[in-house]
Amino acid sequence: QAILPLRGKVLNVEKAMEHKVFDSEQITNIFRALRVTIGTENDSKEANLSRLAYHKVIIMTDADVDGAHIATLLMTLFFRRMRPIIEQGYLYLATPPLYKASKGKVEEYCWNDAQLQAFIAQHGEKVKVQRYKGLGEMSDKELRDTTMAPEKRLLKQVHISDAAEADRIFSMLMGEDVAPRRDFIEANANYAN
Repeated sequence: QAILPLRGKVLNVEKAMEHKVFDSEQITNIFRALRVTIGTENDSKEANLSRLAYHKVIIMTDADVDGAHIATLLMTLFFRRMRPIIEQGYLYLATPPLYKASKGKVEEYCWNDAQLQAFIAQHGEKVKVQRYKGLGEMSDKELRDTTMAPEKRLLKQVHISDAAEADRIFSMLMGEDVAPRRDFIEANANYAN
């Protein structure tokens, strides 16, 4: 198991010019950490996964809107530059909790508002609630117990059921044209979770 910390947002490979992608230190660090090479055979831009170091690559970001955006940027990178990692079932999203609720000696992690409300309903008034604004607010024990320990963590496997539709969605959400993205967000905002 290895951890590659990334600071801030990764380059949006959907909008970036080709040379910017390969000049990005964060992106080249990802390629290097995974032992993925790009452009070695006949100057191809396809990823060579023959030396892939891991068969489980987990994107772990804060459980907020900024974290979701960073995860989307990373999924765009994998879809556009390392699609076989997704196709072979190696890409996952970690799901850190939003809250830790406690009353007395009873503690429970809650991944959404419904779980938090259920805890409050079960344990009554004066429940202590800690909202995690980001992974940096969690202690090493909390992070291990909720997001990193294989026996306790919740992972979502990323898969492609329709490559053409995925291509269209990535282009719409991450591309240059604002109008289709705005229309999509307005039409689907109520369904976001």
